Amino acid sequence: MERAEQIKETVRNKYAEIALQSRETNQSSCCGSGCCSTDVYNIMSDDYTALEGYNSDADLGLGCGLPTQFAKIKKGDTVIDLGSGAGNDCFVARAETGDAGKVIGIDFTPAMVNKARANAEKLGFNNVEFRQGDIDDMPVTSNKADVIVSNCVLNLVPNKHKVFSEVYRVLKPGGHFSISDIVLHGNLPEKWKQVAELYAGCVTGAIQKDEYFGIIEEAGFANITLQKEKEITLPDDILSSYLSAEEIAEYKNSDTRIKSITVYADKPSKDERKCCEPENGCC
Repeated sequence: MERAEQIKETVRNKYAEIALQSRETNQSSCCGSGCCSTDVYNIMSDDYTALEGYNSDADLGLGCGLPTQFAKIKKGDTVIDLGSGAGNDCFVARAETGDAGKVIGIDFTPAMVNKARANAEKLGFNNVEFRQGDIDDMPVTSNKADVIVSNCVLNLVPNKHKVFSEVYRVLKPGGHFSISDIVLHGNLPEKWKQVAELYAGCVTGAIQKDEYFGIIEEAGFANITLQKEKEITLPDDILSSYLSAEEIAEYKNSDTRIKSITVYADKPSKDERKCCEPENGCC
């Protein structure tokens, strides 16, 4: 428990720092900007700029996929974004739900929530709101959302079982999620697991792909589908901050791979598991 809280505090502090930086400063540390890559926060992100609802002020380049593109959001839906950051995925989702829908962003970093609220106010959106809270204990009533999305955030939560239990609780029966995240094939070098910077950058918080899908199935979801998968390559200047030249060579020659996935699943319309309510400690 103490280790989990330490990880959460590390992540909260780092993302508060990122929230207070300008988008240009954040982008100047990513390999995609054409400069030397000195950070692990932006190198995994996909290009949002062609999606309706995209807002550059809300794009901090911190994702690893485009979950809203795959989320099958309909007009009038209630959508919840886990780890909403400055609001980018929420605003893209809002373009899909329209005025009749509702979008709720949840983030546990106060600076991010404040930034997202300011962006929503500038855009004049009255059906997008941002709540501060942990995604493994969401400040949302049960059976609230038609769709849940999340972009490269579950890695940052030590207890992924609890997150997917919460996703199940908050979705309406028949609802679904589309989540982009980082998973592993093979084992990362042991020393990476001791580096808080890489945890906050979504790398050492990753678990094996099979384990990830197993947690989703265990939570009660159906129709689990891999919507997209891509390999993440960490540049040498990042690797050299944590590994020797020999260790880098060993890592590159191994079968260990860091992958971004986007995964979809349904909450069944009827729960056949014959268990009691999650609030009572069951399911």
